[in-house]
Amino acid sequence: MRSARPLDVAGTVVRLGLAAVWLVSGIGKLADPLQAAVAVDAYEVLPAPAVPFVATVLPLLELALGALLLLGVGTRLAAVVSALLLVGFVIGLVQAWARGLSIDCGCFGGGGPVEPGEERYLSSLLRDLGFLGLAVWLSVRPRTLLAVDRIGHGRTNADRVPDESVAGRGASRGAGPEVDGPAVDDRPGADPVARGPGSARAGNERGG
Repeated sequence: MRSARPLDVAGTVVRLGLAAVWLVSGIGKLADPLQAAVAVDAYEVLPAPAVPFVATVLPLLELALGALLLLGVGTRLAAVVSALLLVGFVIGLVQAWARGLSIDCGCFGGGGPVEPGEERYLSSLLRDLGFLGLAVWLSVRPRTLLAVDRIGHGRTNADRVPDESVAGRGASRGAGPEVDGPAVDDRPGADPVARGPGSARAGNERGG
């Protein structure tokens, strides 16, 4: 539909933008895994043995989400997971701010403890909330352009047969052969005239 076209374009921009966020974030963390572990530990919410695991898995998850969104594969699922992950980031920032921790979020690499007064909680929260808005948009309306998801959707529509065509074919198959001329009555003793001109001539010849 023409009215949906602008929304498809907007959704495509949102999808590619969120994909870029995850790809940059994941690459930044993988480039310095030790610093990523320091950033995770700075939030002081995980036990020490879980910190290396989270610091390793988190960038891989971000890269996977970025790749899926870039290609447009499983867009809605990737958007929902993105939204949940961003909610976790927001909660982590809020609790660190409320507890008075002096840390950098390390969202795009780096991160960890900083000097008091160097925290950027408000800007980090507003940024993550903006990213969360993008994820919610795609969760509600995952239809975009230039997406692998759209290829399967197009094939489904192409294979769909209009109801009028189906009805027309059914009517053609159900209709019996057409017979020209008067109806033929083959019952014993029926009037030869009722059986058609051929039957009447046959009766006259037999009678003659």
